[in-house]
Amino acid sequence: MPGRPKLLYADSEGRILDWPRLEMVGRSGHAWQRLQEGDWIPLPEGSELFLLPGRLPVGYDPRNRRFETLAEDPYEPGKPVQAVAAFVAPAHTQIYSAAWQRLPEAPLLPLFAYTAVGWYKGGFVAAGVRVDMDERQDHRHFDPDCIRRNARKRMRREAGNRLVQHLGHCAMTYGCPAARNLFMNRWEAPLPTSPACNARCLGCISLQEREDLCATQERIRFVPTPDEVCGVAVPHLEKAPGAVVSFGQGCEGEPLLQAGVLAESIRSMRQSTTRGTINLNTNGSLPEAVHQLCRAGLDSIRVSLNSCRPDFYGAYFRPRGYEFQDVIRSIQTVKAHGGFASINFFVLPGFTDEEDEWMALRRFIRETRVDLIQMRNLNIDPEWVLRELGVPPGGKAIGVKRLMERMKNQFPDLRLGYYNPCLDPEAI
Repeated sequence: MPGRPKLLYADSEGRILDWPRLEMVGRSGHAWQRLQEGDWIPLPEGSELFLLPGRLPVGYDPRNRRFETLAEDPYEPGKPVQAVAAFVAPAHTQIYSAAWQRLPEAPLLPLFAYTAVGWYKGGFVAAGVRVDMDERQDHRHFDPDCIRRNARKRMRREAGNRLVQHLGHCAMTYGCPAARNLFMNRWEAPLPTSPACNARCLGCISLQEREDLCATQERIRFVPTPDEVCGVAVPHLEKAPGAVVSFGQGCEGEPLLQAGVLAESIRSMRQSTTRGTINLNTNGSLPEAVHQLCRAGLDSIRVSLNSCRPDFYGAYFRPRGYEFQDVIRSIQTVKAHGGFASINFFVLPGFTDEEDEWMALRRFIRETRVDLIQMRNLNIDPEWVLRELGVPPGGKAIGVKRLMERMKNQFPDLRLGYYNPCLDPEAI
């Protein structure tokens, strides 16, 4: 097929160049894949390009019909090269990971998602698809000056509220989209509460025990009081368009471990306003705590999963004191209370879309009656996590796009997306 995207690589000075003799290639599990029409989109605004140390770029030679590793700079023979990947903007799901040949001294990659990227008709393209048309985290909607101004003003005004101070730091230092939206008084706002966790996720972005893998942000070090939580949540629920407030953020552990604080906070919120949606992002480990929160007025839950196969789930989350069946019970508890349930499904091409994973996911959907699947990219070195999970080569992958098509066809009421929805029509 003519017109496929071309390979990108980084030269010895870090400049990103294209090499038109080789096609862009994607990675699916342990295998390299040649891209087909429809597998790429223009690189979304707000995406980033990464250089991958210790990794050589891999392309496809259409003349010789074979994959080829680029071992040196084709424009300056003898000089080294590096592979390149894209960290795609929110609301987009990767179809293929970047393809590379790992060198023996290559370091472990930081906790980001590494999507295949190429050059096509004068612009960058990525192997992905937009799964949610909601623009709440689109790059063009963020005004850095406005965010800094509003955050500093509110931090001064509410100097005694530790949660406001923490979220101001998140917005201005880490660029957390949810915290930034809080200070622009709109959409979904974060409510981190828990310094502790009952899982040891391989890809935890707020706490890492490994010396060669850094957390990407600092974990909250205190448990806010219900008054501090409501000081953030109530004004947002009362006035923000598309108002959602969510416990369970990347800068904390497991919020269910603070169920008492959450329940009291939820009751106080609902005594102040009935507007907006109160959501919980969680690992779903404690069904009894979920029941307590639903009785207090929780509207929705989002449970994180890397796999619906218990062995692979356990190998990634490394749970302490709970089992995969508890996760299912937590979702069923929310549904029994008439609430909205979604899963935060960590997408890793070649694993998430394996035929066996699809069969397990199908059983999971039927058992839980989940309402929404958020197709979010797994932020981790794909080669390393496949080894850690013990995923053997040779698995039959059906493709991420085909996986989503099967979900839509077999479960027509199931929603696919990326964000926690506002469930209150009056708040939209």
